[in-house]
Amino acid sequence: MEKFKTRSRISYGDTDKMGYCYYGNYPKYYEIGRTEMLRSMGLTYRELEEDGIIMPVVNMNINYKKPAFYDDLITIQTSLKELKGSRIIFQYEIFNEKEELLNYGETTLAFIDVHRNRPVIAPEKIVRIFNDKSNSNGIK
Repeated sequence: MEKFKTRSRISYGDTDKMGYCYYGNYPKYYEIGRTEMLRSMGLTYRELEEDGIIMPVVNMNINYKKPAFYDDLITIQTSLKELKGSRIIFQYEIFNEKEELLNYGETTLAFIDVHRNRPVIAPEKIVRIFNDKSNSNGIK
């Protein structure tokens, strides 16, 4: 699947005393990338929640290469790595305006039935959306 790109600006509140983007903020940028990718495909978290499905992060790996600074415009590239059973894995790369890789990582989310508080197989609408997108790009 091709990488979805979205942009965000590092706010003053996202920096530490040294002016660097605080390391703990990168998961927020992953969430922005993931949320906007789903939205671009015609699906929102709100819709999933209305259908009784929540998607907590159950695993996250983060790798820091270079710092981002206050007011930097970053590009968040998000792609689907795997959709299998009750889990979905996304990969992320974050670049600065010079197109230097700042950070990369991966999150695993589980599909949970909010009423039973139990994992469930990925909802059909998500499987269909990702299959349609993958097939249109020649990916199986």
